[in-house]
Amino acid sequence: MMVSKEALFEQMVSLIASAHQLHYDMTKGLPMDDITPLQYEILEFLSVKQPITLSQLSECMGISMPNTSREIKKLTDKGLCEKIDDTEDRRKQYIRLSAGGEARMAESFAHMRGLFMQQVNDVSDTELAHISEAIKVLKSTLLRD
Repeated sequence: MMVSKEALFEQMVSLIASAHQLHYDMTKGLPMDDITPLQYEILEFLSVKQPITLSQLSECMGISMPNTSREIKKLTDKGLCEKIDDTEDRRKQYIRLSAGGEARMAESFAHMRGLFMQQVNDVSDTELAHISEAIKVLKSTLLRD
């Protein structure tokens, strides 16, 4: 079956919107307590891409450098992330989750895992394999990993 690139683009836009909705649905019940939604997004991003420089984080999240720096300072003050110096270039620092941040994200992912398992409860093994393969294809062709 031939698919035009224009039709594929429209499917991709729809997928992105659906992914945002899925993310919202999976995180809306999370206790945020002392952090903002933006700070949570930073912690979530760090949990998959760390260590990362402040400028890389700023670019990937689409946040200005001053705002990124301010949010990282707040998260560091709360004991959820930490800065580490580059061993080769002392001017460069990396950001990573602290032990407290790792624990916080483990709780969040446990909550999301429960919701995900409910969603895929009735999905057949064949469909799960197709979903897994589709994700691999997306990651290898369109998504930055």
